[in-house]
Amino acid sequence: MYNIIVCDDERDIVSALEIYLTAEGYHVLRAENGREALALANSEDAHLMLLDVMMPQMDGLETLSRLREFSNIPVILLTAKSEDTDKILGLNVGADDYITKPFNPVEVLARVRSQLRRYLQLGGGTVRPTSFVIGGIELDDNAKAVTVDGEPVSLTPKEYDILRFLMQNAGTVFTPAEIYRRVWDDIPLNAAGAIAVHIRHLREKLEINPAEPRYTVMVHIRRIREKVELNPKEPDYIKVVWGKGYKMEVNPI
Repeated sequence: MYNIIVCDDERDIVSALEIYLTAEGYHVLRAENGREALALANSEDAHLMLLDVMMPQMDGLETLSRLREFSNIPVILLTAKSEDTDKILGLNVGADDYITKPFNPVEVLARVRSQLRRYLQLGGGTVRPTSFVIGGIELDDNAKAVTVDGEPVSLTPKEYDILRFLMQNAGTVFTPAEIYRRVWDDIPLNAAGAIAVHIRHLREKLEINPAEPRYTVMVHIRRIREKVELNPKEPDYIKVVWGKGYKMEVNPI
């Protein structure tokens, strides 16, 4: 199954594209801004990205420029602009194709198939690191092991996933909701199965607002700090950015 990142700040467009792509057998990774799209591309085995150009915070062209620093997956720009200069600018930055809104679902699927075929035939891919070192913390993703100053640390699977996510994106600030969505993979409301039921029940019992999960993330962050920080009350590694969220310090003191 091929993983496709769909990045657009308009949720209706993302949902519509998800329906079309899922019906064709693709797995969709949703992102609402450029920062989320880059984090997905950096941590997931993505094969293609559908990227909106006009977005707040970080527009599609800046996102694409940063993506090309570490990944060569095909990128199809979604743009409301039809001028040739805008299309040429996107292609020069590193886009592989573009689609002008409003788009035809049949055209979208045809362009996705074409880009995936070319990408896979050329043997494209991103070489992802399997180990991370920040200060005294070392994470070996192949062995699923974490050490602090050479001493092994026992983490629960969820604690490990959060730590790996933060280390993969060191220096980037993520809100609790973003961490939750990325680590828990935020199961859609209409998903069937026991996992979706348990996640919903857990949110209803623990979260003040299940749509903005904070408590679950904060508990795991606290537990990780207790295991990897010399002084959890004055952390060197996992920092709080007040009013925004959490980040892994790139150069801890």
